Amino acid sequence: MRNATGDSPPRSAVYNIGMDESSSLSPLFCDRCSRELHPGRGDFYVVRIEALADPTPPEFTQEDLERDHCAEFARLCETLQNLSEREALEQVFRRLTIFLCNACYAQWIENPAG
Repeated sequence: MRNATGDSPPRSAVYNIGMDESSSLSPLFCDRCSRELHPGRGDFYVVRIEALADPTPPEFTQEDLERDHCAEFARLCETLQNLSEREALEQVFRRLTIFLCNACYAQWIENPAG
């Protein structure tokens, strides 16, 4: 299973899709080490991540102002024609929920980018 950008989701994402931390209908696994997690036992963390594209207004140069705006708009629309709705959205916003066992969380929280 691959996402819109072609990347593989976390190993246990297939099992964790649509689950919340209180669900016990399906097995729940750590997204780093695949250890089985047990809701209600306090043996995991739910980590919610939101990624947003730079929300500050763009800076315009004189060159930008001199461009043919109609042609630029048409070019952007053409580019969007080749993207699915999901691909377009993920260029500006993405929300992800991961489940980490206590050991993986302790490592991750100290260096989430590494």
